[in-house]
Amino acid sequence: MDSSTLSIEKETSKKMSLTTKFDKQNMKRAVDNKVTKTVIEAKNLSVFYGMNQALFDVSMTIQGKQVTALIGPSGCGKSTFLRTLNRMNDLIRSVHVEGTILIDGQNIYDSKVDVVSLRKGVGMVFQKSNPFPKSIYENVAFGPRIHGERNRGNLDGLVEQSLRQAGLWEEVKDRLTANALSLSGGQQQRLCIARAIAVGPEILLMDEPASALDPKSTARIEDLIGELRKDFTIVIVTHNMQQAARVSDHTAFFYEGNLIEFNRTQHIFTNPTEEKTEDYVTGRFG
Repeated sequence: MDSSTLSIEKETSKKMSLTTKFDKQNMKRAVDNKVTKTVIEAKNLSVFYGMNQALFDVSMTIQGKQVTALIGPSGCGKSTFLRTLNRMNDLIRSVHVEGTILIDGQNIYDSKVDVVSLRKGVGMVFQKSNPFPKSIYENVAFGPRIHGERNRGNLDGLVEQSLRQAGLWEEVKDRLTANALSLSGGQQQRLCIARAIAVGPEILLMDEPASALDPKSTARIEDLIGELRKDFTIVIVTHNMQQAARVSDHTAFFYEGNLIEFNRTQHIFTNPTEEKTEDYVTGRFG
């Protein structure tokens, strides 16, 4: 048997294994997502950093209470796209955005939009955990306080609920006054997730949330994403294609600022439409 035949057989076997795994995942997700609605819609979105164009005419529809993964090589525009969803790119002076992003039918780039309110509804978790140098309790209570919550009983309830949703309550409930920086890396990232959801967002954006974590902590974050998708619409940037396959319902493949393909994750990884997508997910480049 020559090497090319062996390579084809290996690739076929890999796709069959992926298909079996996806079939099991989709059966479970079909039960969880009997009804979905469009929460995010990008229309002809282009983003410029000064004279350099980072995104080219991207259009995509993201469904509610599902996980959408953004994949592609470094510098392809996936993090830029993620940051347009809560206007984080506004913080960069040279950025210019063309096109439309609708969240629940509202154009978030309309001049009348309150960006503070927008970011309350669209939480963000960054690649590197960034807890405040405060207590665990104060980290989670910070957002609700900023938005006007002053009742201690309400804050206590929000802190507990958010830490439970982030899978951290049982580990920290007896040391809420301890400095958040005393937590492990994986715990700090889950604390940042708790802080993000404490203000009651509809959408969670995650920019490579597990890339700096060890395998055990990464698995814990992935399990947590599976739980959070019951309550939140999640958009995650990841370089780890196995992670995208494990956690997401839909996957978008970006390349050189263009959205090459967007489809159900099973389709992207087992039967992609575009040759560039197949080359990327099979490891021929990237």
